[in-house]
Amino acid sequence: MKLIIHDFPDEETKRGIREDPADCVLIGDKGTIMPCIGCFGCWKKTPGKCVVSDGYDSMGELIHAADEVIVYSRLTFGGFSGFVKNVFDRSLSYVLPHFELVDGESHHMKRYSETKDFSFRFRGSGMTEKEKDLAKKYVKAVCTNIRGNVKEVTFEETEDSQDIPEGTQRLPSEETVILNVSMREKRSNSAKLAGVLTQKMSSPADTVYLRDHLRDIDGLMDILSRYERIVLAMPLYVDGMPSQAIRLFERIRDKGELRNRKIFLLANMGLYETVQLSNMLSQVKLFCEKTGNDYMGAVAVGAGELVGGLMELISADSLFLKDIGKALGELASSVDRGSALDDIFTGPVSFPRRLYIAIANSGWKRGAKENGLRKQDLFRQY
Repeated sequence: MKLIIHDFPDEETKRGIREDPADCVLIGDKGTIMPCIGCFGCWKKTPGKCVVSDGYDSMGELIHAADEVIVYSRLTFGGFSGFVKNVFDRSLSYVLPHFELVDGESHHMKRYSETKDFSFRFRGSGMTEKEKDLAKKYVKAVCTNIRGNVKEVTFEETEDSQDIPEGTQRLPSEETVILNVSMREKRSNSAKLAGVLTQKMSSPADTVYLRDHLRDIDGLMDILSRYERIVLAMPLYVDGMPSQAIRLFERIRDKGELRNRKIFLLANMGLYETVQLSNMLSQVKLFCEKTGNDYMGAVAVGAGELVGGLMELISADSLFLKDIGKALGELASSVDRGSALDDIFTGPVSFPRRLYIAIANSGWKRGAKENGLRKQDLFRQY
């Protein structure tokens, strides 16, 4: 059986997909999929299965059952479309929460023994070699982390217009807003990092949570249009931007509502090496290029759970966090001035990588116990 994940509209599905439907399971957009809420329930509450029941809660199991996974997606900022990325975000249960070192990088351990083949078939109009190269790099990172194999990557040119619509432009009346993209909102490491950033800024900044506006994107766009400078506080989901960010960016691209803004990025992730955030930074840069906004630079932070926990206990300028504190200070100065900075990939916290992995892995065992599970339950297969 082949598992096909696609973003074709209903009327285009039959002519867009090459495979015989009789031998396939198709995952398309029914309009019901919810974004990953970052609760880790698929790891520590119902291991192997998502806790959100919307028809997309068994993606890990479906990937495991398939002989091959084929992905059809519109090429979007060098990666997946919002819907396809949403499916991948909801497939986290396919791997274990535990880390191990793979080719010198920290990655999730396998839940299942196989190495699944993935084929990626992108389509779009006016796709550049830069976008294609980024897409190839991105899907390689995705498959490395979910422990799959990139079998094929192809690109199909379409005749869709890539022109940015005029839209209704509002001149900014305020200076800075921090848009927290994390679905965990104030409990998130994105919020903790953004809190330190605002403390280091000399100018005021408002904070908006994307989760509060998922059902009112018009209202969110009205808010964002008031500001000249937008700081995106964003966690890494499946090696790139979370689906909710991509959907917002698609809206901005398709409506042409937000241009000539200064976009800063504060990126974080639970993996140890900050270089693994490079795909996200490239995607945000492409978004800015395609929507007429200015990319102003980023600070990338790894070992997010450790960093977030330490920031609740000690100063961001203390020994363990000094590289991160310094980088946040540079970002604060750039936001205050409205000037660009070079991307900063912060050095690892003063904490050995193997010790970080060991502590992180033991933390999942404690989490299982708190949820009434045995240690071995974390490795459950469906």
